[in-house]
Order: sequence, then structure tokens, then C-alpha cells
Amino acid sequence: MILSPIIQIDNLNKSYIIGNQILPVLKELSLTVQKGEYVALMGPSGSGKSTLMNIIGCLDSFNTGTYKLNQIEVSKLNDNELAEIRNHQIGFIFQTFNLLPRYSALENVELPLIYAGWNKKNRRERAIEVLKQVGLEDRMTHKPNELSGGQRQRVAIARALVNNPAILLADEPTGNLDSKTSEEIMSLFETIHQNGNTIIIVTHEEDIAQKSRRIIRLLDGKIDKDTLI
Repeated sequence: MILSPIIQIDNLNKSYIIGNQILPVLKELSLTVQKGEYVALMGPSGSGKSTLMNIIGCLDSFNTGTYKLNQIEVSKLNDNELAEIRNHQIGFIFQTFNLLPRYSALENVELPLIYAGWNKKNRRERAIEVLKQVGLEDRMTHKPNELSGGQRQRVAIARALVNNPAILLADEPTGNLDSKTSEEIMSLFETIHQNGNTIIIVTHEEDIAQKSRRIIRLLDGKIDKDTLI
């Protein structure tokens, strides 16, 4: 099997300027992720894992080094091109769900397709399709406050999947869920991975990380350990 990198990061450096201090966050970091991998990013607070996730998701820039997403050199893209990449190539899943409270589950899932220019009929059909995939066909008309935490996270996962992204980025996706619901969400991630999706998940929970196929542990802005499971 020929491996095909979806993420290629070489000698990446990222610092923040706070007052007159320079705070280095990522230091000469290099990382390759192949298409179809299921990776967990771990590390103590301040290790750089959230910054790395934001750079991978094209939400943050970096100082030096290179980052290629699907062979595209990210640092050479303008703001419009970055927005296009975020909308078409990356699906985001957040700890706090980030659903619009006045919109139904179906309308929340449709949102990325509106930005992508889909017509109403096609985007509704696609949103229904992914809500069925995450087991919410009977909750499509419910608003977020009418759903449990686990159901809200399923809506967020459906929204992340609706554009057929190249990569799913999940930031502490079980952080606000009880242990039983967390198990259900991680089982859903397993199914998504088996369908061929590339998944990168940031977590501080060892049992959640163990559900992945590869754990990358960061320490002080560098990769400390990179383990296949």
C-alpha cells in the first residue's frame, strides 16, 4: 500500500509575543500524518497541543517552518484561500459543541453547506443523510436545548462530516460528557475512522487516547513520544 501524507509539518516554530516577552510554544516540530490515520494528541497544559491543532486547522499561523495540507503549502495561502480550506477540507468538533441555539439540529448541520453554496434541496438531503449516520434521525427538528449533551455532540459531528472533509479535528470532544456518553461518542469516532476518515483528536484523557491508533505526546513544544497502538 502506498502511503499518502495528508499532513506534512517540518521544523515548525510558533511563538507568541506577550508584552515585551517572546513565548515560544512550538519548537522545530516535525510531524507527518497519513490519509486514514486516527491520531491522538496529548500533553500537559502548555505543551503546545492546542496551538498545533489550531495550526493544522488553519485557524492560527506559524513563524517558521513548513506545513502542507494535502500537498498544499498553507503559509502561501491568503485569507480567502484559508477560509476555503477550512470549509471544504477540515471538519471541526469542539468540546462546547458550538451549535447555534435558535437553529434545529438539521439547520445546524446544513450551515457549512450554505457557506459552500449548495442549493436548499441538496443541502437538506445531505444533512439528513449525515444525521442518520450519527443516529439522530428522530431528533432532526429539535433545538440544542432540547437535546442531551451526547446528542448535541452527535449534531456537531454530523456538521463536521457534512462537507466530506479530508480531515476531522476534534478538541476534547468528550470533555463535557459523562463516561457512558463518552463511550458512545468514541464508538462513533471508530465507525467514522473505519469509513476511511482521517481523525486527529486532542485529549488529556488516557482512555480516550487509547481508542486511537497512534498517540503523539507533546512536551514543551516538541514531540516527546510518538507511539503506534
